Amino acid sequence: YMRGRTLDNAFIILDEAQNTNDLQLKMFLTRIGANAKAIITGDPTQVDLPRNMRSGLEKSTRILKNIDGISHIELTEEDVVRHRLVKAIIKAYEKEKEDTDQGHHR
Repeated sequence: YMRGRTLDNAFIILDEAQNTNDLQLKMFLTRIGANAKAIITGDPTQVDLPRNMRSGLEKSTRILKNIDGISHIELTEEDVVRHRLVKAIIKAYEKEKEDTDQGHHR
């Protein structure tokens, strides 16, 4: 339970944040207290929310990007530490998405 809590003197990790909605992520972010640090991880390409629900991670990344004290790190296929084929798989899916977004779907 988070509502009403303040997380002082804490190191907080929110993993899989792509599966939070906007209100859930806002609630998490507004619990950060004095001397606390928060790390939020997530992959916007792996959202498991219903189609009619947007990821809170996507919105927070966009609206908080210019706030002093908040940093954003984006990893690419070059950061993959799994099997060498995973990089190629990621690139293939990204290319298909780009083609679809541009109306070149096969």
